[in-house]
Amino acid sequence: MSSQLPELTPVCDDDDLRSGQLVRALIPEGPVLVVRDEDGVIRAVDDTCTHAEISLADGFVEGRTVECWAHGARFDLATGAALTLPASEPLRVREVLVHAGTIYIRSTDTGSGLD
Repeated sequence: MSSQLPELTPVCDDDDLRSGQLVRALIPEGPVLVVRDEDGVIRAVDDTCTHAEISLADGFVEGRTVECWAHGARFDLATGAALTLPASEPLRVREVLVHAGTIYIRSTDTGSGLD
C-alpha cells in the first residue's frame, strides 16, 4: 500500500475487511469508519457519533446500520441518516474506492448523502 492515488487515503487490503468488521481510518479531515456491510458493500462515514462525539468504531453493525456503543444511536451506513435518538444529525458519507486490491477513502467531502 505504498503508492497513493491523488486525494485518496489507503485504509486496508480489500481481502482483510470482513463483513461487519469496523475499521477506524484517518484521512486529512479526521477519523472515518469503514465497514463491509452484510451485502458485501464497503461503506465509509465519519467516525464520530453526532450525539456524543464518540468513536463509532467501538459500536455494533447490523445490516447496513451502525449503533453507537454509548447511548444506542443508530445510523444508516449508506446515507449517514440518524435513525434513532438521541442522535438527530446525520453522519457525513465518504466515497470508497477499491484499486489494485486496496480500499481507499476519498479525502474530500462528498456531503451527507441526504437531500
